[in-house]
Amino acid sequence: MTWNDLLFMHWRVPEKALRNWIPAGVEIDRFEGEAWLGVIPFYMTDVRPRWMPSAVASSFAEVNVRTYVRHNGRPGVWFFSLDAASRFAVWGARRFFYLPYHFASMSKHTRGDLVAYQSRRAAAPEIRLACQYKPCGASYRATAGSLDSWLTDRYCLFAANKRGQIFRGDIHHAPWPLQPAEAEVEINTMTNPLGLALPSEAPLLHFAKRLDVRAWALTRSGSSTTPNRAG
Repeated sequence: MTWNDLLFMHWRVPEKALRNWIPAGVEIDRFEGEAWLGVIPFYMTDVRPRWMPSAVASSFAEVNVRTYVRHNGRPGVWFFSLDAASRFAVWGARRFFYLPYHFASMSKHTRGDLVAYQSRRAAAPEIRLACQYKPCGASYRATAGSLDSWLTDRYCLFAANKRGQIFRGDIHHAPWPLQPAEAEVEINTMTNPLGLALPSEAPLLHFAKRLDVRAWALTRSGSSTTPNRAG
């Protein structure tokens, strides 16, 4: 798959605000003692199994809400929600990847460097994102050990099935071609299901124009724990 016109919006948040939404056996990762939450809109193209030709690939908008965790010592991503404009992708990700996907009415329009993005969850229309964003600087690769790298260089996700078993899904891609970004957010209620009000401080923003990604099927990652409540 290819991720296009991606915006990272990140906020520092209290770890205790996230703890009840993540299985007890999964550790919340912290950068210099602080937990972070991201809201990330983008557009996916060429989504397909590797053995299928591009002619049958799908394309759709997606926005996810996530934080950063460790399980069995490995850093990764924990998703609180993923909204997508493809019913098939929502069904497949819930069925085979145990991810809390939701179908949403979504649109993305570009005018030069400016991206206008909207999402409204079908089953809960109050869960919305409406924003405009664009890059505002040259592309760069995050320095190892920096916050930029910590937030973005994550090469696996973790998820839990209904029995509380933790699974890991590995991904592979080149280093992120990050750019500084600016954004104008009209509506963002993506974290409302968590009962989490985002901080009043401006988020940390990064833009990425394009990134090719490969993903692998889930594998078990340790023993059973309490199921995730967010699904």
